[in-house]
Amino acid sequence: MGKLTFSMGGVHPNDSKYARECAIEELPLPQTVYVSMAQHLGAPAKPLVAPGDKVLVGQVIAEPGGFISAFVHSPVSGTVKAVAPRKDLAGNPVMHVEIAVEGDEWDPAIDRSKELVTAIPDDKAAILDKIKACGVVGLGGATFPTHVKLSPPPGKVAECLILNGTECEPYLTSDHRIMIERPKEIVIGAAIMQKVLGCPCVIGIEENKPEAIASMRAAVAELGYPNMEVKVLKKRYPQGGEKQLIDAVMHRQVKSGGLPIDVGAVVQNVATSLAVYEAVQKNKPLITNVLTVTGNKIPGNLQHNYLFRIGVPLSFVVEQAGGVPDTAAKLISGGPMMGKAISNLDATTVKGSSSVLYLSDEDTRRKPETNCIRCGKCADACPMGLEPFLLNRLYKAGDLDALEANAAQDCIECGCCLYSCPACIPLLDHIRQAKGQVMGVIRARAAAAKAAAEAAKAAAEAKK
Repeated sequence: MGKLTFSMGGVHPNDSKYARECAIEELPLPQTVYVSMAQHLGAPAKPLVAPGDKVLVGQVIAEPGGFISAFVHSPVSGTVKAVAPRKDLAGNPVMHVEIAVEGDEWDPAIDRSKELVTAIPDDKAAILDKIKACGVVGLGGATFPTHVKLSPPPGKVAECLILNGTECEPYLTSDHRIMIERPKEIVIGAAIMQKVLGCPCVIGIEENKPEAIASMRAAVAELGYPNMEVKVLKKRYPQGGEKQLIDAVMHRQVKSGGLPIDVGAVVQNVATSLAVYEAVQKNKPLITNVLTVTGNKIPGNLQHNYLFRIGVPLSFVVEQAGGVPDTAAKLISGGPMMGKAISNLDATTVKGSSSVLYLSDEDTRRKPETNCIRCGKCADACPMGLEPFLLNRLYKAGDLDALEANAAQDCIECGCCLYSCPACIPLLDHIRQAKGQVMGVIRARAAAAKAAAEAAKAAAEAKK
């Protein structure tokens, strides 16, 4: 049987995993941290502290601002200096809590021992409460609150928990390293989520990570939790996309507008599983994660995998890593395919930070755009089965109805179309903008329908 993969599209960029052999190092603490209130999908958290307050490591400093939101905890001990807007990676003002670091005093309720806790709690509701209280969110990119994702809506049943260990983006190696260095904690975290969902678990890892595959298989065998296995996936981008991973593992396709749970799947990242273990078994909030500092054509001593605390300025991370190399023309947060350019090194790490990537001028300079030659390579590469050349044309025409009819809203912004286009047309840029416009129309229509339904309900009640 061949290695598992998804059924349509995809590309094969060089994986460039230069930091794969770099063991995880603990990043020192700076003098000041700035903790974002908007580091999860959904509503920003609401600050619970004020200037002058003393905080401990792991203490709650912000509460969820809505159903789709998450608690935020202090990553350090010290004094709150300010609660004020500060620019994020994109340069947008976001509320932050500024804390002056004083020592490293942890909340005594957190178990900081290295002892492995393997017994899985029986109380599903208590598990979910603990995951929520510890502010755990998805660490595969979307940062969706984990307790919500582990609570399928009425009528929906989880048939398979898929643990995403693909790390298909070039350069990134943080997931690779935690699968090598902390496999048992990841497996226990998976077993905890299995307990909540009541379904088998498949851990999917790409073939270019043989050490991680061996490490995770050994941990699964040693711990002996039932209905859990590691499956090897073909190296193919974007194998780690949620819908692509479900296709590869379960051979089921999520329909346009649908969710993974519609086909019985719940997908969680391996780093999220580690965070679940620490939350449930150790009472540790999500205040740390691992990121990769890497790049092309840079010395080996500038390649790192760091265990960092949230709220650390990126300028401090870069300084600790040896400084920005002379060859770097652009810095990216995330991978080269779906990452975002860092416009502001004073921005800070958040729960979902995965990398600081140095790219050279040669890597980033765009080639001149030429006319579409109608080769269809972009359509062949699209893992969602879309027609990027058509969406590009409709975007230029401003035809929102046709864009929606041709599923621009289903684009996962993976960049396969741009990567494969011989005419160097900025397809991803245009389709991303088109998607935003279409999603705005869809949201407005849903809001209008909701308002009309509420008005009709009120009118009916008034007649009684």
